[in-house]
Amino acid sequence: QVQLRESGPGLTLPSQTLVLTCTVSLGSITTNAYYWTWLRQAPGSGLEWIGTISSSGDTYYATSLKFRGRTSISRDTSKNQFTLHLSSVTPGDTAFYYCAGGRDYGSDWSYNYDFWGQGTQVTVSS
Repeated sequence: QVQLRESGPGLTLPSQTLVLTCTVSLGSITTNAYYWTWLRQAPGSGLEWIGTISSSGDTYYATSLKFRGRTSISRDTSKNQFTLHLSSVTPGDTAFYYCAGGRDYGSDWSYNYDFWGQGTQVTVSS
């Protein structure tokens, strides 16, 4: 079973760039037709898709106003990792962040993804 693990700072200052890395084990991020995704869940809210990188390196991002122009996902195939960069963070970006993988992407629904990390709490505060 593919395993994912998020890593990154638990606390980020407003206006800074949040950087979270997902390390994948027991599976490769270059496996054909698989997608690797970042989602988040803020207190009292549902799951929210942020963006995805495909097995071939193509990227897809949520186009809602809250994310537009702030999101970037990259990967390091030698380390089997993919990384989220979310710039100009505000306290509104405080949430539990998850990485996930599977044959689907773009959904806010958890059942669309096959593999999940345990998640990491990110707080944006000065």
